[in-house]
Amino acid sequence: MNPKKAIYNMNETLKYSYYPGCSLHASAGEYDLSTRELFKQLSIGLTEVPDWFCCGATPAHNVDELLSLSLCAKNLEMAEQVEGDLAVACAACFSRLKTTQHVLAESDVKRKQVEKAIDAPLKLDGKVKHLLEILARDLGLERLAASVKKPLSGLKVACYYGCLLTRPPDVTNLDCVEAPTIMEDVLKAVGAETVAWSHRMECCGANFTLSRPGVVIQLTNAILESAKEAGADCVMVACPLCHGNLDIRQKEIEGVYSVNYGLPVFYITQLVGLACGLTADKLGLGALIVNPMPLLKEKQLL
Repeated sequence: MNPKKAIYNMNETLKYSYYPGCSLHASAGEYDLSTRELFKQLSIGLTEVPDWFCCGATPAHNVDELLSLSLCAKNLEMAEQVEGDLAVACAACFSRLKTTQHVLAESDVKRKQVEKAIDAPLKLDGKVKHLLEILARDLGLERLAASVKKPLSGLKVACYYGCLLTRPPDVTNLDCVEAPTIMEDVLKAVGAETVAWSHRMECCGANFTLSRPGVVIQLTNAILESAKEAGADCVMVACPLCHGNLDIRQKEIEGVYSVNYGLPVFYITQLVGLACGLTADKLGLGALIVNPMPLLKEKQLL
């Protein structure tokens, strides 16, 4: 895959249906806010899927596969009512929606069971796209770079992919599963410097943050330690679960390991939005637990 090549005409107006997911309407409200504001700034249309509901996230498919597939299938069916490909911000939602398409395309039995459960025929040819794909490929890096008003010069960023954005590769089809570059490509287009580091695709523990916090603290500490050792000023994510573990738990982790990371954790839309001239309040920067303001002022980005 080549994320540097835009697949749309430069003058074409981009329009998408939009599936926020539960986290973006709750604990990750700043991700939703910055997504809407950034896409407005870039003249990309977003229309929220009417009456959407939870995709089942990471736990549901371990409890009841039919229910998990049906939850996603119904959301996909409702998204067909809205013009455009389906834009998804959360990596977990992206994974579950794409997995549902993949599983049902390979099994007529499961597809018929799901269609009976949701009481509707299901098309499986609709495109589900993570925001990264829209920025890097649909909008295109050239067009994105042309929208930059305040390049993120001097900001060293550790791009954190986590588990779900590129895995499994035959399901997500987002980027190379072993050595993805789509995050780095987007950030370089807006003037930031990305660092090479070892833990960009390691698991943060995700939903274990509630049931097994000790495991999450250990995993997340290793991620933060790797980013810090690589010289990063901050970490960038595209998943609310990853953000919660790296940002909300960072002070706790520092206490457990007697270290001081002080690494702000941004969503992709916050950093790109900042480069495109959006203000801190429109990006929800005040909602971050690790205060990003001192770093951004030091780099003269605010």
